[in-house]
Amino acid sequence: MQIPADDRGFTLGVGLFETILVIDGVPQFWREHLDRLTRGCARLGLPAPEAEDCREAAAEALARVHGRAALRLSWTGGSGARGLAAPISPQPRLTAAAAPAPAVPASLSLATVGVRRNPSSLTSRLKTLSYLDNVCARQEAVAAGADEALMLNTGGMLACAAAANLFWFRGDILCTPALDCGVLDGIMRAAVLAEARASGRPVEEIEAPPSVLATCDGAFLTSSLIGAVPVAAVDGMMLKHGRSP
Repeated sequence: MQIPADDRGFTLGVGLFETILVIDGVPQFWREHLDRLTRGCARLGLPAPEAEDCREAAAEALARVHGRAALRLSWTGGSGARGLAAPISPQPRLTAAAAPAPAVPASLSLATVGVRRNPSSLTSRLKTLSYLDNVCARQEAVAAGADEALMLNTGGMLACAAAANLFWFRGDILCTPALDCGVLDGIMRAAVLAEARASGRPVEEIEAPPSVLATCDGAFLTSSLIGAVPVAAVDGMMLKHGRSP
């Protein structure tokens, strides 16, 4: 599909996307991804895509990719006149692309970056097409010699990685930044929390300073593509354990 130059996803970053892990042709957490996309559309004032259209677009994209794949569904804001005013009746566009999923690393090192998450911004809560903060955060971390960024929010509290949610252990307690810290409601984040609670493990969704990582009993990142990967080091400091759920 060709995206016209007046599409608001291209000109203003209006729109949403979902990145879905596909294993042997089967999208993982498909319903959860579509539900989050629908919730995001409601926040942006966009009609949600039809589930069948998403399935057809995904199948076409995946026809050329086999094994373990990364599927991206993008839902743009559709065409609009110049300026910020949204069309009265937006007509979003759906695109799907698939590629081999990258290998899951055994562990990851993090570097604290200067790019901050703004808890009051919609872009910190939704997977919008406005992803520049995340791109710049990852670039800064890689330039510092790390694998991934450790992002704080505007209050200096722990938030997330550039493309993953953050967890750590305090004894047997599983901790993660609360959504109010400017954190994306990650699909794997929700799955890990649900599994921990179902098993009886104590869980805390909290506001915490980055200093807690220095004394934690292990940390890990989660995302749809990597699952759960231990954090080996933060800003060159080795963590106590490479622990993950």
